[in-house]
Amino acid sequence: MDSAKMRLLLLMLLLIAGCGGMMDDIVPSDKDKRPAITCGITGPDVCQNAPDFTLSDTLGNIVSLSSVVSTPGVSGTVIYFTMWCPICDMHMSNMRASVLPNYPAVRFLIVDYVSGSVAMARNEELSNGYSGSGFTVLADTSQAVLDSFHATMGTTIVVDSAGVVRFNEDYKDGARLRSVLSALP
Repeated sequence: MDSAKMRLLLLMLLLIAGCGGMMDDIVPSDKDKRPAITCGITGPDVCQNAPDFTLSDTLGNIVSLSSVVSTPGVSGTVIYFTMWCPICDMHMSNMRASVLPNYPAVRFLIVDYVSGSVAMARNEELSNGYSGSGFTVLADTSQAVLDSFHATMGTTIVVDSAGVVRFNEDYKDGARLRSVLSALP
C-alpha cells in the first residue's frame, strides 16, 4: 500500500475513533429512558390535565381552552398545530373530510404558530381555504401554546370535556384520532 493510501486510511480511522459513544447507536438499549408520566398534573402528555391557554382567533375573538372544553355539549377538542405547509394542508384536508363531519360534538382548533400576527394568520386561513371550514384558527404569535404542549408541525392533541389530554401525537391518517374521538363520552 502506498503512503497516500496509508495516510487516508489513518485519517479515516482517526475520524471514526473520534465518534465517542458511537456504540450506543450501533447497539441501542431496549430501555425506555423517558421520564415517567404523572397523571393528574398539568402537562401535555396523555392522562395529564391540558395546559390552559388563551389566544385570539383570526376574527379577533378571544378563545381559551378551558372555555372550549367546558362548553355544554362539547365532548372534546382537537388541537392541530400548523405551519400552512403542503403536509399540514394534507393533514387538515384529511381531517376536514374524514374526521370533522363525523364528530359534531367535538371542537376543532388549528393553532397557527408561524404567521406572527392575527392578521397574517387570517390571511393564511383565507388563502388556504379554511374560512368557514369548521375549524377555528388561532394565532399563537409567541409560540407559547406550541411550547406548552411540546408540539411541532402536525402535532395533534385531543382534550376531553374534563380537560384531560387523551391523545398527543403527530397526525398520520386519522385512524387513531377517530378511535380516540369515538371513545369520548
